[in-house]
Amino acid sequence: MNRWIFLLRGVTPVGKGKVPMARLREEMTVAGFQNTRTWIQSGNAIVDTELDRMDARKLAEAVLKDKMGAELAVITVSAEEIKQVLQENPFKELPLERIFFGLFNQKLEKEKADALVNMDFGEDLIRIYDWMLYCFIPGSAARSKMNNAYLQRKLGVTLTMRNANTFGYSGAVKPPVRSRLSRVSGVC
Repeated sequence: MNRWIFLLRGVTPVGKGKVPMARLREEMTVAGFQNTRTWIQSGNAIVDTELDRMDARKLAEAVLKDKMGAELAVITVSAEEIKQVLQENPFKELPLERIFFGLFNQKLEKEKADALVNMDFGEDLIRIYDWMLYCFIPGSAARSKMNNAYLQRKLGVTLTMRNANTFGYSGAVKPPVRSRLSRVSGVC
Protein backbone atom coordinates (compact mmCIF):
# COMPACT_ATOMS: atom_id res chain seq x y z
CA MET A 1 0.00 0.00 0.00
CA ASN A 2 1.29 3.45 -0.93
CA ARG A 3 0.53 6.61 1.00
CA TRP A 4 0.51 9.70 -1.21
CA ILE A 5 0.10 13.34 -0.32
CA PHE A 6 -1.71 15.38 -2.95
CA LEU A 7 -0.82 19.07 -3.02
CA LEU A 8 -3.53 20.69 -5.11
CA ARG A 9 -2.35 23.66 -7.15
CA GLY A 10 -4.73 26.60 -7.19
CA VAL A 11 -7.33 25.78 -4.53
CA THR A 12 -9.31 28.91 -3.68
CA PRO A 13 -12.20 29.61 -1.28
CA VAL A 14 -14.48 30.67 -4.18
CA GLY A 15 -14.60 30.46 -7.96
CA LYS A 16 -13.29 27.82 -10.34
CA GLY A 17 -10.60 26.67 -7.89
CA LYS A 18 -13.09 26.06 -5.07
CA VAL A 19 -12.73 22.54 -3.71
CA PRO A 20 -14.71 21.80 -0.54
CA MET A 21 -12.52 19.41 1.45
CA ALA A 22 -15.42 17.28 2.78
CA ARG A 23 -16.63 16.63 -0.76
CA LEU A 24 -13.07 15.99 -1.94
CA ARG A 25 -12.67 13.29 0.74
CA GLU A 26 -15.98 11.77 -0.34
CA GLU A 27 -15.16 11.74 -4.08
CA MET A 28 -11.65 10.39 -3.52
CA THR A 29 -13.07 7.55 -1.43
CA VAL A 30 -15.68 6.73 -4.09
CA ALA A 31 -12.84 6.68 -6.67
CA GLY A 32 -11.08 3.98 -4.64
CA PHE A 33 -8.63 5.86 -2.44
CA GLN A 34 -8.56 4.70 1.17
CA ASN A 35 -8.16 6.65 4.42
CA THR A 36 -8.54 9.99 2.63
CA ARG A 37 -7.73 12.92 4.90
CA THR A 38 -7.56 16.66 4.26
CA TRP A 39 -6.62 19.73 6.25
CA ILE A 40 -9.10 22.63 6.29
CA GLN A 41 -8.97 24.48 2.95
CA SER A 42 -5.22 23.96 2.46
CA GLY A 43 -5.42 21.97 -0.75
CA ASN A 44 -3.58 19.07 0.89
CA ALA A 45 -4.97 15.52 0.89
CA ILE A 46 -3.45 12.27 2.08
CA VAL A 47 -4.59 8.93 0.65
CA ASP A 48 -3.68 5.27 0.79
CA THR A 49 -3.78 3.30 -2.45
CA GLU A 50 -2.23 0.44 -4.39
CA LEU A 51 -1.64 2.86 -7.28
CA ASP A 52 1.82 4.16 -8.09
CA ARG A 53 2.57 7.90 -7.99
CA MET A 54 1.67 8.64 -11.63
CA ASP A 55 -1.59 6.67 -11.68
CA ALA A 56 -2.66 8.09 -8.30
CA ARG A 57 -2.02 11.64 -9.55
CA LYS A 58 -3.94 11.03 -12.79
CA LEU A 59 -6.91 9.59 -10.89
CA ALA A 60 -6.90 12.51 -8.40
CA GLU A 61 -6.83 15.04 -11.26
CA ALA A 62 -9.70 13.18 -12.98
CA VAL A 63 -11.77 13.20 -9.77
CA LEU A 64 -11.21 16.93 -9.37
CA LYS A 65 -12.15 17.66 -12.98
CA ASP A 66 -14.95 15.15 -13.63
CA LYS A 67 -16.63 15.05 -10.22
CA MET A 68 -15.93 18.51 -8.84
CA GLY A 69 -15.48 20.68 -11.92
CA ALA A 70 -12.05 21.89 -10.80
CA GLU A 71 -9.26 21.58 -13.32
CA LEU A 72 -6.30 21.69 -10.95
CA ALA A 73 -2.82 20.23 -11.10
CA VAL A 74 -1.95 17.74 -8.39
CA ILE A 75 1.62 17.53 -7.11
CA THR A 76 2.12 14.06 -5.62
CA VAL A 77 4.69 13.33 -2.92
CA SER A 78 5.28 10.94 -0.05
CA ALA A 79 5.57 11.84 3.64
CA GLU A 80 9.25 10.92 3.45
CA GLU A 81 9.75 13.40 0.63
CA ILE A 82 8.06 16.16 2.65
CA LYS A 83 10.34 15.34 5.58
CA GLN A 84 13.29 15.53 3.19
CA VAL A 85 12.14 18.93 1.92
CA LEU A 86 12.01 20.26 5.47
CA GLN A 87 15.30 18.66 6.54
CA GLU A 88 17.26 19.83 3.49
CA ASN A 89 16.11 23.43 3.81
CA PRO A 90 19.18 25.47 2.77
CA PHE A 91 17.92 28.49 4.74
CA LYS A 92 17.92 26.89 8.21
CA GLU A 93 19.51 29.95 9.78
CA LEU A 94 16.67 32.19 8.53
CA PRO A 95 13.14 32.54 10.01
CA LEU A 96 11.16 29.44 9.04
CA GLU A 97 7.91 31.39 8.73
CA ARG A 98 9.41 33.33 5.76
CA ILE A 99 10.54 30.22 3.85
CA PHE A 100 8.36 28.80 1.10
CA PHE A 101 8.77 25.34 -0.39
CA GLY A 102 7.94 24.69 -4.04
CA LEU A 103 7.27 21.18 -5.33
CA PHE A 104 6.65 19.94 -8.87
CA ASN A 105 6.13 16.66 -10.73
CA GLN A 106 8.23 17.33 -13.83
CA LYS A 107 11.97 17.28 -14.30
CA LEU A 108 13.50 20.74 -14.57
CA GLU A 109 15.61 21.97 -17.44
CA LYS A 110 18.98 22.80 -15.88
CA GLU A 111 19.44 25.91 -18.03
CA LYS A 112 16.15 27.43 -16.84
CA ALA A 113 16.91 26.65 -13.21
CA ASP A 114 20.43 28.09 -13.49
CA ALA A 115 19.13 31.27 -15.14
CA LEU A 116 16.58 31.79 -12.36
CA VAL A 117 19.07 31.15 -9.54
CA ASN A 118 21.46 33.69 -11.05
CA MET A 119 18.85 36.48 -11.16
CA ASP A 120 18.93 39.27 -8.60
CA PHE A 121 15.81 39.25 -6.42
CA GLY A 122 17.09 41.75 -3.87
CA GLU A 123 16.43 40.45 -0.35
CA ASP A 124 14.54 37.41 -1.65
CA LEU A 125 16.58 34.23 -2.05
CA ILE A 126 15.98 31.07 -4.09
CA ARG A 127 17.59 27.62 -4.25
CA ILE A 128 16.47 25.02 -6.79
CA TYR A 129 16.97 21.25 -6.73
CA ASP A 130 15.72 18.34 -8.86
CA TRP A 131 12.10 18.27 -7.69
CA MET A 132 11.85 21.10 -5.19
CA LEU A 133 12.78 24.71 -4.63
CA TYR A 134 13.11 26.97 -1.64
CA CYS A 135 12.32 30.66 -1.46
CA PHE A 136 13.19 32.94 1.42
CA ILE A 137 10.99 36.02 1.25
CA PRO A 138 11.65 38.32 4.23
CA GLY A 139 8.99 40.87 3.24
CA SER A 140 5.49 40.44 1.88
CA ALA A 141 5.12 37.29 -0.23
CA ALA A 142 2.27 39.06 -2.05
CA ARG A 143 4.72 41.75 -3.25
CA SER A 144 7.58 39.39 -4.11
CA LYS A 145 8.47 38.76 -7.73
CA MET A 146 8.99 35.11 -6.74
CA ASN A 147 5.33 34.18 -6.80
CA ASN A 148 3.98 30.86 -8.00
CA ALA A 149 2.97 32.08 -11.48
CA TYR A 150 6.33 33.76 -12.11
CA LEU A 151 8.32 30.70 -11.01
CA GLN A 152 6.17 28.37 -13.13
CA ARG A 153 6.63 30.55 -16.19
CA LYS A 154 10.40 30.86 -15.74
CA LEU A 155 10.94 27.14 -14.99
CA GLY A 156 8.37 25.73 -17.41
CA VAL A 157 6.80 23.42 -14.81
CA THR A 158 3.61 23.29 -12.78
CA LEU A 159 4.51 23.85 -9.15
CA THR A 160 2.82 24.59 -5.89
CA MET A 161 4.19 26.53 -2.97
CA ARG A 162 3.66 25.62 0.68
CA ASN A 163 5.08 26.73 4.00
CA ALA A 164 6.25 24.44 6.82
CA ASN A 165 3.02 24.94 8.76
CA THR A 166 0.89 23.75 5.85
CA PHE A 167 2.99 20.60 5.55
CA GLY A 168 2.66 19.92 9.25
CA TYR A 169 -1.02 20.68 9.52
CA SER A 170 -1.79 18.26 6.70
CA GLY A 171 -0.80 15.46 9.07
CA ALA A 172 1.99 14.44 6.72
CA VAL A 173 4.71 15.45 9.13
CA LYS A 174 5.03 17.37 12.35
CA PRO A 175 6.13 20.94 11.68
CA PRO A 176 9.42 21.96 13.24
CA VAL A 177 9.03 23.28 16.79
CA ARG A 178 10.26 26.73 15.77
CA SER A 179 7.44 26.89 13.22
CA ARG A 180 4.76 26.07 15.78
CA LEU A 181 6.16 28.56 18.29
CA SER A 182 6.33 31.41 15.79
CA ARG A 183 2.73 30.74 14.74
CA VAL A 184 1.55 30.81 18.33
CA SER A 185 3.45 33.99 19.09
CA GLY A 186 1.94 35.75 16.08
CA VAL A 187 5.23 36.32 14.27
CA CYS A 188 3.89 34.79 11.05
